Amino acid sequence: MSKLLPSLSQPYVLVEGGGIFPVRRIYCVGRNYADHAREMGSDPDREPPFFFSKPADAVIQGHHVPYPPMTSDLHHEVELVLALAGGGRDLTPEAADDAIWGYAVGVDLTRRDLQAEAKDKGRPWDLAKGFDHSAPIGRITPRTAVDIGNATAIRLSVDGTVKQQGTLGQMSWAPAEIVARLSAYVALKPGDLIFTGTPSGVGPLQRDQHVVAEIEGLSKVMFTVE
Repeated sequence: MSKLLPSLSQPYVLVEGGGIFPVRRIYCVGRNYADHAREMGSDPDREPPFFFSKPADAVIQGHHVPYPPMTSDLHHEVELVLALAGGGRDLTPEAADDAIWGYAVGVDLTRRDLQAEAKDKGRPWDLAKGFDHSAPIGRITPRTAVDIGNATAIRLSVDGTVKQQGTLGQMSWAPAEIVARLSAYVALKPGDLIFTGTPSGVGPLQRDQHVVAEIEGLSKVMFTVE
């Protein structure tokens, strides 16, 4: 049977030290830091984190990120990203932890005005979160090569000014718990990326601003908004 379309390239992320990580799906956790949940008007004691997704080809590793159309309120959200080499359904926390192959720094770019409108009208967030180039990401570091824990620092700066900072221990759900909970909804597989939520301090980005996102021990994400 002949193909109607030429073979399409698979999105991938570079690995620290060499190699590539093919991306199957991108999942994101909402409101996984209590202080961010509060700044977005939610009560973290009553509402657990929830999941949404981005298309696989939203990943971008260049130094230039285009300002997206149809928004005047683009926001930054720095996050720890989990890269899975295992998976399954209804994983135990132990099995979920074993599925995590590596870690990366990611930035969940958000068209905040579209998200606010969607929330107000009870509509999906897809176009607020899942647009082109909405997932800048650094090189993935194998978990065997880095020590990631509760005291690990996470921060994001815009034009040299720190906008977001905290520690990974401030997450409401730990990485293995996130993977286990998500596996109750979908079958996870090798190649999946999971953005694990952001600390408080999210805010707008303008054209020509320079962003540096970092997590202690991992490859930084650095880009200019164009």
